[in-house]
Amino acid sequence: MSAPLPGSDGEPRPLVIKLGGSCVEDLDEPWWDDLAGVIKDRRVVLVHGWSGPLGRFHPRHGKPTAFLRDRYGNRSRWTTPRVIADIQLVCESVRTAITRKLADRGVHVESVLGSDGLLLVGQGERLWWQDGRLVEIENLVGPVRSVDTSRLAVGDHSSPRATLVTPLARDANGRTVNTDADRAAAALAGSLGATTLVLVTDVPNFFVDGEPVGRLTAVRAIHHRDGKTTGGMRKKLRAAVEAIEGGTPKVVLGNGSVTSMLAGKSGTLITH
Repeated sequence: MSAPLPGSDGEPRPLVIKLGGSCVEDLDEPWWDDLAGVIKDRRVVLVHGWSGPLGRFHPRHGKPTAFLRDRYGNRSRWTTPRVIADIQLVCESVRTAITRKLADRGVHVESVLGSDGLLLVGQGERLWWQDGRLVEIENLVGPVRSVDTSRLAVGDHSSPRATLVTPLARDANGRTVNTDADRAAAALAGSLGATTLVLVTDVPNFFVDGEPVGRLTAVRAIHHRDGKTTGGMRKKLRAAVEAIEGGTPKVVLGNGSVTSMLAGKSGTLITH
């Protein structure tokens, strides 16, 4: 594996990898072996999701009423203080699972909560569709507007280690809020000057009309995002475009090994 390019501060530019919450349970042992090998060669920042595990934590989180749509049609979890508390519990178990998988392979993981000042959100959407009307609803959710990278200390790299970020965030009022994990990973990738953002999904590629797509430009990703693509993949395309616009040269999504996706042997590569 070639050495990662240095950043402006002389430190190697990191690789940012976002793991879906459900993927953590579904990825096989060779996949984790490969990830440990990648971490031993370079600095890696991991970001984890929680949607799947949250839905299994309590049935209320999977009901249609647990979600809202804004005036533009974007779907978001209706996040109250109670939901935040449940997310925090679920995230603790997801962090533990990832940490154990890598510790078994000789990799130390440092966990960082995005809500501890790392991820900051601006004013979130206030108007949401409910009963056929746009109404103002208090929803503790918003997109990441800034990243305080000083919260991610580089530290001593004499032993294999990775940083694991839980993408809860903090708003201007100091409250813990929910934010989309894919887009949070994109914001981190841009702020850290990452060489690549890897979005690990439960499918091998982005598909168009049932056919796997090996490569996309950001322009085509926008076209598909604003077209027929729905659900989680729509958010991933949005995150990919935001990462590229933020200065990350390439984004790859899929469920292959990280090594194979970085080498262009699996997944869908998205570039400028």
